[in-house]
Amino acid sequence: MKFSYNEIRWVILLSALGIVSLILWNTNVFFDKFKTLEREKMEIWATAQTEFMSSTDELNQGPLILQIFQSNKDTPMILVNKDQSYWVNNMDESILNQPDEIAKKITEFINQNKPILLKHNNALIATLYYGDAPILNKLKYYPLGLLLILILFSAILYFYMKSVKASEQNKLWAGMAKETAHQIATPLSAIMGWSNLLKSKGADPQITQEMDQDIERLHLITDRFSKIGASPKLSLQPLLKTTKEGVLYLKKRLPNHIELSIDDTIEEQQIALNKALYFWCLENIIKNAIDAMQGSGSVELSFKSNELFCYVYVKDQGPGIPQNKIKAIFKPGYSTKTRGWGLGLSLAKRIIEEYHNGKISVIETSPKGTVFELKFRKGVATQE
Repeated sequence: MKFSYNEIRWVILLSALGIVSLILWNTNVFFDKFKTLEREKMEIWATAQTEFMSSTDELNQGPLILQIFQSNKDTPMILVNKDQSYWVNNMDESILNQPDEIAKKITEFINQNKPILLKHNNALIATLYYGDAPILNKLKYYPLGLLLILILFSAILYFYMKSVKASEQNKLWAGMAKETAHQIATPLSAIMGWSNLLKSKGADPQITQEMDQDIERLHLITDRFSKIGASPKLSLQPLLKTTKEGVLYLKKRLPNHIELSIDDTIEEQQIALNKALYFWCLENIIKNAIDAMQGSGSVELSFKSNELFCYVYVKDQGPGIPQNKIKAIFKPGYSTKTRGWGLGLSLAKRIIEEYHNGKISVIETSPKGTVFELKFRKGVATQE
């Protein structure tokens, strides 16, 4: 039986969670037992201290009590006598001259352990406040360390699985795109032959001219699909001129109620582009805008530049994008159309960000329209 990556991921995550949970449970049990033993040890120490403080017989103050006193080398404690004098052990003795610090430590110890009352003949002679031993303090943070390791492990596994899935999707897309380009090329050659035959037979030039334009368009589409999965060649191009060229073909085929305009008041700028892919990106964004406006309205392209970057803005008059959907629109498969494949904006994002090292984003959206921003670095050298 072959398991999917998703199933493997969940098996690993659940196994890791089970192991960490078992370790945490055992750590908690050990912590409770250790704390109980620590309490018993301090009660023995308190009993010895009571005997020491209340006895006047030197025989009762012999080696056994001394040995009990010396056995506690780790647990910090404060002994408050009935006359409110202090005695500390396993702590910096300079604290004895700082009543405020003593009060803070006593409060801290009370939060950690219940004080032990030292009584003789039912009379209170002292109160013992003690904190957790250093090993207990370390055990407190041990579960947090395990949880941090689990979180880091889960994050690494998640991003690894995500990258594997993305790699598989990219290979699938590239294969489909190249196969599409191959399939288009065969009938395209035949159409070119029929166009030449019509010209030789004296057909209406307007018909053959339109056919030649569509043939050129099919060549462009084939070129686009053939570039998917490969590193495209970028060359310095005039941004304004190239953009006008890219929308010229599309403008002739827009619905009658769509107005497409370009603000060309900006000074021409040179940026590194792959023209075929850049045209495809513009086409996807503009078609998306037209769909959002339901075939009626205006789309305006404008430009801006600074010392490092050039910006292309595509503004429509659609109903806007919900704020919680802005990131989703660039993901493959997301579409608000019943027959949409949800590839247009995801392809535009890949073209701009992966192939041109730029950035595409929605910078403004409202019921009055949406503005897409395409960001490019100026004057990047040609690359393969």
